[in-house]
Amino acid sequence: MDEGLILRAATAGDAEALAAIYGDACLHGSGTFEEVPPGAAAMAERLEAILAKGLPYYVAELDGRVAGYAYASPFRPRTGYRYTAEDSVYIAPWAKGRRLGKALLTPVIADCQRLGLRQLMAVIGGSENAASIALHRSLGFELKGVMPGVGFKLGRWMDIVMMVKPLNGGTETLPEGPGLPLGGG
Repeated sequence: MDEGLILRAATAGDAEALAAIYGDACLHGSGTFEEVPPGAAAMAERLEAILAKGLPYYVAELDGRVAGYAYASPFRPRTGYRYTAEDSVYIAPWAKGRRLGKALLTPVIADCQRLGLRQLMAVIGGSENAASIALHRSLGFELKGVMPGVGFKLGRWMDIVMMVKPLNGGTETLPEGPGLPLGGG
């Protein structure tokens, strides 16, 4: 782990850095199937929506620069999914290979556990995305399936890899508490 690494909660002031990191993933990576990078204002709105649901959103700083971020979002909008969240992790190109993903995702998992959630999903773009698959496996996520060719990006068909980490006993017992605030039926 890098000395000088600072992990902290994301704020609206990070929106420009979040947009730059995510923008690179939109244009060049398989981690998202979004192809048009959102601007800083849109990233600030997305951040606000995550925080409004009480979900975690962290940034990693190296040498005073935002080097990556991770957060949890509702897995799906229907109320039946209120005990399940999906994680997302993005690292700046200049900071890849420095183990920031694990540093960022660890507190996201801990926060989801504290919230009483029961499942944390990873929907990984590209079955060739070995780094993300290995990261999730190292943190206790289990491979549940590959959906071949469900996305088209960068001139080719791409898979998604589905991984899950049970929290708070997973499906072994009934949940306690209300779960995430979601809309829809």
